[in-house]
Amino acid sequence: MLCFDTNHKTETMESQSQRGQHETPKRSRFTGMFHKLKTNLVFRSKLAEINGAMGDLGTYIPIVLALTLAKDLDLGTTLIFTGIYNAITGAVYGVPMPVQPMKSIAAVAISSTAEDFGIPEIMAAGICTGGILFVLGISGLMQLVFNIIPLSVVRGIQLSQGLAFAMSAVKYIRKEQNFSKSKSVGDRPWLGLDGLVLALVCVLFIVLVNGDGEEEEEEEEGDGSRGRGRWGSVRKVIANVPSALLIFLLGVVLAFIRKPSIVHDIKFGPSKMKIVRISRKAWRNGFLKGTVPQLPLSVLNSVVAVCKLSYDLFPEKEFSAASVSMTVGLMNMVGCWFGAMPTCHGAGGLAGQYKFGGRSGGCVALLGVAKLVLGLVLGGSLVGILEKFPVGVLGALLLFAGVELAMAARDMNTKGDAFVMLMCTSVSLGSNAAIGFVAGDLLYVVLWMRNYGRAKPSSLPPQSGEHA
Repeated sequence: MLCFDTNHKTETMESQSQRGQHETPKRSRFTGMFHKLKTNLVFRSKLAEINGAMGDLGTYIPIVLALTLAKDLDLGTTLIFTGIYNAITGAVYGVPMPVQPMKSIAAVAISSTAEDFGIPEIMAAGICTGGILFVLGISGLMQLVFNIIPLSVVRGIQLSQGLAFAMSAVKYIRKEQNFSKSKSVGDRPWLGLDGLVLALVCVLFIVLVNGDGEEEEEEEEGDGSRGRGRWGSVRKVIANVPSALLIFLLGVVLAFIRKPSIVHDIKFGPSKMKIVRISRKAWRNGFLKGTVPQLPLSVLNSVVAVCKLSYDLFPEKEFSAASVSMTVGLMNMVGCWFGAMPTCHGAGGLAGQYKFGGRSGGCVALLGVAKLVLGLVLGGSLVGILEKFPVGVLGALLLFAGVELAMAARDMNTKGDAFVMLMCTSVSLGSNAAIGFVAGDLLYVVLWMRNYGRAKPSSLPPQSGEHA
């Protein structure tokens, strides 16, 4: 009887142990997920992360403002949804993953009449683009595309997009803009609250604070280095100044100074959300005029290029191109039904936020919370503030975002890779990213066929005693 009890107790202990082994993964999976979210959202440096959150506004504000003025886009709804997107992507990816407008769709909308391409067509284009990207992601085809595209072609797309941003920024600084018609309306005056001098001062201030963007190591003080150490301390203090945040706050203050009556136009409360009714004609026009030109740019810049750049900047973070494609798809398959602006990720936004100090998902999550609060509290009344925001100041922020993205192409060390990259860039700037991508791929294949079988010269230096 005692033996039976002992065996029974042993079996009971073994069964409990086995149940514990089965239950442990559930606890560890939940704990691991919580730990990942905590790690992804933690600030590396509070002030730098807040500053980095401003790095994407040079792209975001002009396009949102243009669509709001030209097409009556619901700004409050857009802020609420893009705020939610920012918070979710920051928590999921752990990097300053941006949420940007779909630029090709926005360009078509701004350049077309309301009857030809209005809000229903814009939302139809966003839903169709998002649906295709979601299918590409969940099927694994996007990951396949990501794996086979040559790096030199990706760098060409990044360089072209970066230069395009920088050239748009220079246009914002030099020329006054009519965003509702997406065109320049004359030279910017030298003086004034939105003058050329103000924009140039903002550019020089960013250079003084952020330098060329290279993270500097602290200098060690040694013999005869007291002066350098003192200057190093001053430089460290300057480098911690939140340049982008201060410039954005300056723009907000100047907007109220330029039009004090904005205060009376502010109305509290969110916009009333409603489902957008999309006719059969709107689906057709949205797909043909919006989705077709947007899809190549979304695949290349919103998924492939942003993943490549993220791996360069944050090699410790692991996520797939398929997952990024799916999040872009889900954002638009949900938000566009309620009239929120079609959105995507973008290498330019990532570069801009990194340039100004964004290093974690907490950076964009904080931006998302700010958008969400503004959308719920002020809603569409923010249009008046954005309309008077100094465009030259936005140009200063956009300029450095573009330059930072273009500098990702500096790792093309061989002449062949640089040749493909520059040809892809030239064609992209002269036409569009899709044609540049095709040209770059064809050029890469032709060069590969031409050089197939050729022995590559050794890059090793001659050994001692050997003749070079």
